[in-house]
Amino acid sequence: MKSKSNFALLMVVLLAMPLYGYGGQGQDLVEQKGKGSVNWSTGIIQAKGIGAPPESLYGKPTARPMALRAATLDAYRNILEVVNGVRIDSTTVVKDYAVQSDIVMSKVEGMIQGAETVKEEYLSDGTVEITMQMNLRGGFSQIILPEEIKPPESIKPVAAAQSSSSVFTGMVVDARGLKARPAMSPKILDENGQEVYGSAFVSREFAVQQGMSGYAKDLAAALKNERVTDKPLTVKGLRTEGPGQSDIIISNADASRLRSASENLSFMQKCRVMIVVD
Repeated sequence: MKSKSNFALLMVVLLAMPLYGYGGQGQDLVEQKGKGSVNWSTGIIQAKGIGAPPESLYGKPTARPMALRAATLDAYRNILEVVNGVRIDSTTVVKDYAVQSDIVMSKVEGMIQGAETVKEEYLSDGTVEITMQMNLRGGFSQIILPEEIKPPESIKPVAAAQSSSSVFTGMVVDARGLKARPAMSPKILDENGQEVYGSAFVSREFAVQQGMSGYAKDLAAALKNERVTDKPLTVKGLRTEGPGQSDIIISNADASRLRSASENLSFMQKCRVMIVVD
């Protein structure tokens, strides 16, 4: 009971902590946040925790378990810090959403407590360093994704097909050079502000399982990604929209190409979209 109270207090304190950083490693799009990171290409949040036993316990059998427990609590705190800063859309991050509902906050806390330990390192001075991770997709997405993302049967069809040559298997949005930032529920808009792709177009099942879009840093890699299969539509982003810079404006001409065939709704329902950012 005391442990739960301490964790709840910790969560309240960390809601006010700032989040920083933006970086990458390899071909994955990795956003650094404090003592952790979000890999937007794999959907994995990861953070480290460090713990040391009290000096009075050095050399005693209970020293290591105490250090491990301290490292675990530190990792929970750091994962929470990362989670709070995850962008849901261009105007909202997780902490904005969680503070509005005790139920959501409780569920987020439960997801964090279920984080997986993927590495433990025991140092010569008795300090323990562990690495923990949790998935943005699956249960976490079910909690956080907007309620307007519905099952596929509720999605309305678009206009009738004009030409079979306009049928695509996915879409790759080239948003390099726009300072675009990844989010769990991004939108693609035309120049008139009309939604071309977003929560109204996708099946909740696919959005929860694999995310509304994939992210990459390399255009060639995105075009070859199995998510968009063999005939993706490639469009160039013109600018970003919203304070979070996660919504992307494309030309009306590209939007028209996408809307030209009702069959394109199928790949949108299945979230077969890749976004390339710097």
